Amino acid sequence: MDEYTIVIEKGEDGYLLSEVVELPGCHTQAKSLNGLMRRTKEAISLYLKC
Repeated sequence: MDEYTIVIEKGEDGYLLSEVVELPGCHTQAKSLNGLMRRTKEAISLYLKC
């Protein structure tokens, strides 16, 4: 399994935001850290399929 660098920030609206450094444009958001990690893994998978 590949490893990626993920930057996590808290948005002004309270949502957590993640950006995958090595995959330009690959980002997502969620209300909880668990949800954010799940969505980030899904975003990476979808990004790599394109």
